[in-house]
Amino acid sequence: MSSRENSGLEDGLRKPLLHTGSWYKMGMGSRQSSIMSSSAQMIRESISIFLCVFIVALGPIQFGFTCGYSNPTQSDIINDLGLTISEFSVFGSLANVGAMVGAIASGQIAEYIGRKGSLMIAAIPNIIGWLAISFAKDSSFLFMGRLLEGFGVGIISYTVPVYIAEIAPQNLRGSLGSVNQLSVTIGIMLAYLLGMFLHWRVLAVLGILPCTLLIPGLFFIPESPRWLAKMGLNEDFETSLQVLRGFETDISIEVNEIKRSVASSTKRTTIRFSELQRRRYWYPLMLGIGLLVLQQLSGINGVLFYSSNIFKSAGISSDKAATFGLGAIQVVVTGITTSLVDKAGRRVLLIVSSAMMTMSSFLVAIAFYLEDVLPEKSRFILGIMSLVGLVILVIGFSLGLGAIPWIIMSEILPVNIKSLAGSVATLFNWLTASIVTMTANLLMTWSTGGTFTIYALVSAFTVVFVKIWVPETKGRTLEEIQWSFR
Repeated sequence: MSSRENSGLEDGLRKPLLHTGSWYKMGMGSRQSSIMSSSAQMIRESISIFLCVFIVALGPIQFGFTCGYSNPTQSDIINDLGLTISEFSVFGSLANVGAMVGAIASGQIAEYIGRKGSLMIAAIPNIIGWLAISFAKDSSFLFMGRLLEGFGVGIISYTVPVYIAEIAPQNLRGSLGSVNQLSVTIGIMLAYLLGMFLHWRVLAVLGILPCTLLIPGLFFIPESPRWLAKMGLNEDFETSLQVLRGFETDISIEVNEIKRSVASSTKRTTIRFSELQRRRYWYPLMLGIGLLVLQQLSGINGVLFYSSNIFKSAGISSDKAATFGLGAIQVVVTGITTSLVDKAGRRVLLIVSSAMMTMSSFLVAIAFYLEDVLPEKSRFILGIMSLVGLVILVIGFSLGLGAIPWIIMSEILPVNIKSLAGSVATLFNWLTASIVTMTANLLMTWSTGGTFTIYALVSAFTVVFVKIWVPETKGRTLEEIQWSFR
């Protein structure tokens, strides 16, 4: 064993759970003899990066499928298992509880065994959870399965955006980072679509597919080079970065930047809360938490979870079809966003997104306020008005507030506190999501118009928050962004 490995063991460091494969090093060994044109090299680099993103995107698809599962299955599960409405509400909310636990653990797991190892850990409880739900005979298995799913989703929600940010070149980081949210919306849409035709048990069995494919896929992609560098695994770090950038690319400048960035950081895998109290970390931490909390306070989860009921109360009969339509719109607009993030910039899209959500929430609120004033024959017009408002709301969310807070969180947090700070930001996101999900039904029972007025005011505050405090991170390396906060 080499002296470097001995010192690594003495420091309590761990090798990656899923090691960089030997086939990468074979490619490295033969790179000198291969002759490639610059255009072919760009294609090679793109294939390597996109393969990595495509594989880890299976995690957010699982995330979205978990979020969307309870919407089309509510009545069938209640009837088959004899649950009360309150028991089903507990079932729905347990995913958030599990996700909060997963979020707390996610940073330390990702720091201790690597980003790929963390995703492996997340995939296993997800698979077990879906199987528990599919074979459930009573509420106990149902609840256990939902908790396990939530735990896995909590880890995925932190690890995937961080991994993508750490492997992506600066000119593609925004677009590739948006794939995380695009995959979540695809998962939600699939749950809505398949839930219209399949029994809830069959739908739960299909829920294991993303993570079942993710596990073998993780063996074919490299570990995050920045994590490897922080752990002092320099040979693996350079191998990983070379694979990601292409075997003929000169990576010396990027290698030096990353080494300089991690030189001042500790190799310890355990970070204390006291380290977050240092003044230079307050700003990036507050930005990360603020954006992820405002994302949820916009009310999007309340709208998506209870869209069928909202459509019913607005007088729209095909509520499941309308809900699926919302899911499809989310996918299309989030797909468009992936091409805009690195061109228009993060701040512009966040401002436009929040402004659209403000106007659309007010439009829905007005429609429900007028419901009690206008005669019965005008209800159809109000239904159309609320439908248009909800569509614009979902378009606005998908245009920026859905994807960009996760991108910015993964960009601005310094590497030496990213594990704990990222866990804290993700925890706040899931805690806020739980509050919004649990209160949405109660608020809409109190006043649907009033509920959307509250959501509109939060979105208006988000515009102000972004304009005053959020910096533009487009076109800058992670090291440049993080040094700017010092």
